[in-house]
Amino acid sequence: MQFQIDKIDVGARACTLKTAHSTIYTPVFMPVGTLGAIKALDSSDLERFIQPEIILANTYHMYLRPGGDVVRAMGKLHGFTKFQKSFLTDSGGFQAFSLSDHVKIDEGGITFASHIDGSKHYFTPKKVIDIQHQLGSDIMMILDDLVALPATKKRIEASIERTTRWAQQSIDYFREKQSEGVGLEQNIFAIIQGGTDRAFRKRSASELCTMDYDGFAIGGLSVGEANSIMYDTVEWTTQFMPKEKPRYLMGVGTPEDLVENVSRGVDMFDCVMPTRNARNGTLFTGFGKINIKKSAYTTDDSPIDPECNCMVCQKYSRAYLRHLYRAKEMSYYRLGTIHNLYYYQQLMQEMREAILQARFEEFKRVFYEKRGV
Repeated sequence: MQFQIDKIDVGARACTLKTAHSTIYTPVFMPVGTLGAIKALDSSDLERFIQPEIILANTYHMYLRPGGDVVRAMGKLHGFTKFQKSFLTDSGGFQAFSLSDHVKIDEGGITFASHIDGSKHYFTPKKVIDIQHQLGSDIMMILDDLVALPATKKRIEASIERTTRWAQQSIDYFREKQSEGVGLEQNIFAIIQGGTDRAFRKRSASELCTMDYDGFAIGGLSVGEANSIMYDTVEWTTQFMPKEKPRYLMGVGTPEDLVENVSRGVDMFDCVMPTRNARNGTLFTGFGKINIKKSAYTTDDSPIDPECNCMVCQKYSRAYLRHLYRAKEMSYYRLGTIHNLYYYQQLMQEMREAILQARFEEFKRVFYEKRGV
């Protein structure tokens, strides 16, 4: 992986990241394709209408169904899905933790029950790397010990201690496999934990960032804490992260979250929000969100966002989209998803241009003015 900083403007970074499959310009939002597909879209939709350079798939879900061995046999993620740009795969630790009724964490890993059939499985730092080798992702995330908030200081401390131990096991194993010729085109990121406690975040970042990782993520946020606390935690944590490596904030978030955290030095983001919200009738625009279910749009001939150049806004009215949604037409989910992801991609491109032109603060002011804030 190649990584370079192109410009920094008041803390916001514009960078270029090159993997074996694509060149990624940051700040970047990565659409979430949990099961190897963005819900309601296929790879042709991505190529034609969204054009992301990187998307996510999830190790937990792909391991359970169809199985890492199946994906490998079908040409790994790129051959299986036909999406030819970059993939990032999450370790699956969060899903093992959140989707199973019976989770047990010990020093070796995580025991969990499949949400599909209840079968028992055990994820270790080495096993999740082996699975991600089968998947062939461009960037893999390591297994970490995440903590649901709020949590006691004792539990958070145990989490970061275990995360550090697992991180050392992970990087040693990953580099060992590379020396054997396995995963030569893959990259690996560690995940900083620590809740919202400054001392723990500093400790976790300081311990992990001395290791030979290709990039670093901030995990364990956007889990119910106030936005202001999340922003403060990110701002505090990034100062302990290497400037010369990518910074990834996991599971975030709203357009406002993206703008605020880009201003705090984050490069990479992912979240199900644009796709999930689209399916639930919420569409994003430059002036805020609209709920397409509202009766006010029954005969509204205007596009979702008059300033949007996506295929949906260029062709269809709010009235038609409302009709599709209320009629439960499958085409609505595709069209709503295309619009929301296009909006997110455009937002990131606009932020990058503003950083490169040293006018990020002006961009941020206009962004909030259009929302009436």
